[in-house]
Amino acid sequence: MTSNSGFTEIKDGISTALVDTTRTVGQISNEDLAFHRSSNPAVVPLLDRQSSRLLQLAKRLTKVATSGTEVAAPEFSDADSIDDSWRGIVDIFDNLLEKADACLDEYTGVIKRLSLSQEEQIDKAAAGPTKQNPGKAYQSQDISKPQLHFKHAPRNHEKSAFKPLLTSKPHALIPLAESLQVVPSEHGFQKYKHPYETEIKAAQTPVSVHVVSEPIPYLPYESTAATWVETPEGVQNMLEELKQAKEIAIDLEHHEEHSYLGLVSLMQISTRKKDWVVDTLRPWRQDLQVLNEVFTDPRILKVFHGSTMDMIWLQRDLGLYVVGLFDTYHASLALGYPKRSLAFLLKKFVDFDAAKQYQMADWRIRPLPKEMFNYARSDTHFLLYIYDMMRNELIEKSDLSQPDGDLIENVMENSKKESLQQYDRPLYDEQRGSGPLGWYSMLSRTPALFNREQFAVFRAVHQWRDQVAREEDESLNTIMPKRVLYSIARETPTDMASLLGCSHPMSKPYQKRKEGLLQMVKQAKAAGATGPEMRDFMLALQSTGLHASRGGITIDDKAMTYDKGAASVSADLRSNGSSLVRSDTSAFWGNIPKKTLAHKFYKGTSNFHLALPLPELTAEVFVDTETAGNANTTSQSNSSVRAEHQDAEEKPAEADIFIVRESSRPKKRKAADAQLVAEPKINGHLEDDAHNDEPKKLALEGDDPETEKRRAERKREKHERRLGRQRLRQEQGYQAENVGNGPEAEPFDYENAPSDLHAKKAQNVKTSTSKPANPYAKSLDAPKGMRKSQKEAAGKSFTFKM
Repeated sequence: MTSNSGFTEIKDGISTALVDTTRTVGQISNEDLAFHRSSNPAVVPLLDRQSSRLLQLAKRLTKVATSGTEVAAPEFSDADSIDDSWRGIVDIFDNLLEKADACLDEYTGVIKRLSLSQEEQIDKAAAGPTKQNPGKAYQSQDISKPQLHFKHAPRNHEKSAFKPLLTSKPHALIPLAESLQVVPSEHGFQKYKHPYETEIKAAQTPVSVHVVSEPIPYLPYESTAATWVETPEGVQNMLEELKQAKEIAIDLEHHEEHSYLGLVSLMQISTRKKDWVVDTLRPWRQDLQVLNEVFTDPRILKVFHGSTMDMIWLQRDLGLYVVGLFDTYHASLALGYPKRSLAFLLKKFVDFDAAKQYQMADWRIRPLPKEMFNYARSDTHFLLYIYDMMRNELIEKSDLSQPDGDLIENVMENSKKESLQQYDRPLYDEQRGSGPLGWYSMLSRTPALFNREQFAVFRAVHQWRDQVAREEDESLNTIMPKRVLYSIARETPTDMASLLGCSHPMSKPYQKRKEGLLQMVKQAKAAGATGPEMRDFMLALQSTGLHASRGGITIDDKAMTYDKGAASVSADLRSNGSSLVRSDTSAFWGNIPKKTLAHKFYKGTSNFHLALPLPELTAEVFVDTETAGNANTTSQSNSSVRAEHQDAEEKPAEADIFIVRESSRPKKRKAADAQLVAEPKINGHLEDDAHNDEPKKLALEGDDPETEKRRAERKREKHERRLGRQRLRQEQGYQAENVGNGPEAEPFDYENAPSDLHAKKAQNVKTSTSKPANPYAKSLDAPKGMRKSQKEAAGKSFTFKM
């Protein structure tokens, strides 16, 4: 009883406090604080002081509520940040309510408290390996940007060609100075040559790759550990050991959310005997170029899995290049595996389940959690053993008798193509939206159709987002998600309330610039009223051969400038002297209407014809080859047939006649016509055309006199046959009427015949008892009204349960 009474007092105290707090909050929200701030300046310091006090109190409460839990406490910098972190606040309340509910159930006896031994068993099971998603614990952490401390900060606004970061060139066939030459690219802009292009192409496959050998077992994963490398001395020690290896496995972990270009955050390297995990976020990160002594050594095989982006990231951030690459992804392609992921290969050859829930974790976290460290290590620890297994399988399945039967060389050539990739800076063209981050690629992949104003706002906001992301060194999605960009373009807000209504979530850089963004949206909307339509503008870019490249727009390999708008597209076409050839007529559909703006950029021509493998619908198409082959005369070819469809050989005269055969299914006949099964022949032809096996022949215009003569003869014969059939039917009909009749019947006497109108009723005739016909019966056949409800009879009523 004492415990119950104590709990009741605590409950009543908490309830009273919550009611008072809720009532006070409601009163404050009903007051117009903005009005009091503007009307009474003396109140402003008091309100600011109380707001700061409440904000600090909220921070402490969230930290206390999340201590000892997996829920992360949100950060509150000001009152507006509470709205941005509202989802995190809701998570805290949910966690508290769940705890309170569990405690109440335990107190009231709904559930029994676990014994100490049971709790220990549960804790032991929870400490084991798990596949559950780690949640927000290791994802998207709000930490200081490591790129701010780099010796060479990222150059987000740089528009010149990317120059390789190399300061030396180990294992060079061509000196570094000759390798760093500026050459024109295939799209017309200037770029630097790949510094190791000659060495990669000249690299020979090691002999050991072509030899089947017993796979070398990997070291036990549980009993061994990886070495954490975070100092230049540690890099040198690792380098000395790597030089002694014949094969090494390499993998990278990359972070993109809080960086415009991205960051290589971790590098994993493994040999047959040891694993290393290298911290690539140190200020001296570009000193890792010393690893080129191993990475560019063609005698050491470098094993990657899915190296497409790894080659780009190594060049961009660390100045590292790879010579002698073996990509297990291309090996899985050559072997025809149903899946090509590293997780699939780990499960297939090692029976190891990779903890892929850490793949999207924030790899900038330092110190690196143990779970993430083990996941990073597992990517390369087993990779050399997987390489041994796949190498042997490639050799066994190779067919050297075929031109492309050597699967090993096939994989090595595809791996060389990966190594020859080059990093290019993502330039941005605000007018045409070209480049990998431009608005053109986004719109072309999205089934959105904007009007003039929406199209102008979309381009303006997209450019604003890219500019802010470069300034803040944040990813585009962090500054403004795509759904917010599309929402602003659709709504085209003209006031702050409308803008904020379609801008959730709102990042801090967006918050600081929201007034400027609103003014830009207004200006873009006003300019878009007279701007181009989205559909016409996109068609114009497609029809002119414009395409996204490194950041430039090209037409027939001629670069176009960026300082022109949509109206200059046609001028660029004319200046470049290029246009698409387009016919004004179609062989099937006739004249093509010109309704859109895009047709102005086509150069129509009347002499252009698209030769399809389909001839014109002329007489030759319908010629019966068997009948035509029996003819002895020849005819001239039709002048309307194009040259590409005319036959080289001379066609007989019968080829000018196309044949239309009647359906093989006989037509239904009347009873009188059924007797005409065998009719007399007139001039050697059967009278009934339905039983004539000779097909009807229809001649085309332009026949010679002999053909005209034959046609007239057949026409006359046909007319005579028709007349003969008519006479025969008349004779047979007259005979049928007179069959069985005796002498001619006496004519009827109408004058002496009795009257039918005034005839008397017969007395013995039985009259009909049916009702006379009612002409209004159908009109009365209408829907009937609702039945009259029946009243309940007086008495008792009972309800029975079944």
